[in-house]
Amino acid sequence: MPAYNRPVNLPIRAITFDLDDTLWPFAPIGDRIETALQDWFIEHSPRTAARFPVAEMRALRDRVFAEFPQHAHDLGLLRRLSIERALQESGGDPQLAHAAYDTFFCARNRVDFYPDALAGLQRIAAQRPIAALTNGNADLSIIGIADLFRFQLAAREYGAAKPDAGFFHEACRRLDCAPAEVLHVGDHPHMDVRGAAQAGLRSCWIDRGDHTWPDDVPAADLHITTLTALADWLDAGATFENHI
Repeated sequence: MPAYNRPVNLPIRAITFDLDDTLWPFAPIGDRIETALQDWFIEHSPRTAARFPVAEMRALRDRVFAEFPQHAHDLGLLRRLSIERALQESGGDPQLAHAAYDTFFCARNRVDFYPDALAGLQRIAAQRPIAALTNGNADLSIIGIADLFRFQLAAREYGAAKPDAGFFHEACRRLDCAPAEVLHVGDHPHMDVRGAAQAGLRSCWIDRGDHTWPDDVPAADLHITTLTALADWLDAGATFENHI
């Protein structure tokens, strides 16, 4: 596949990061969410727990997500709608929805960083402004690393999700950088790498082992497996002549 047509002579002035499966794995979070909600329903709404054990709650969530494609960029809203639907269909108290969502949100923001992530982020943030771009609903303030980032931009806030080009352009506007001066780092070949490249940003694929590279996506400008490697690349002068 041909490379994207973007200028290569501009310096990297800022770096944007995906969050889930880039800084921490999401699968353990998903399991934690399901367990925490089930335990909460067992204690506070037993009829809901009986009607929607983990597998049934997962199916209900998928059904609600499919019913509201217009809200695909707002995963928090869809999760709230799923909880409300579970209470409604099980005959539970709808007033419990807020507390149940709080349980979800607490579990969602308990993360286990990849071993390289925190030290790598600290090194990178000492060299360049960094920002977070996420389709999810992680909260960096709750997680405890917001001070490293210039800002966090979520799909819910912007109104569309990656790979929407406008999402990336809004981040560049907030960073006061041209798109070609911004490097986006993410794990997903389509949403992160192709999305960033088509918006005119430089792209960095952090290969956490969750995706094989698709034939229809040109290679990323950089290919790394750890943020340590990205920090080393910045230390070495941040040139694209040799991919990591």
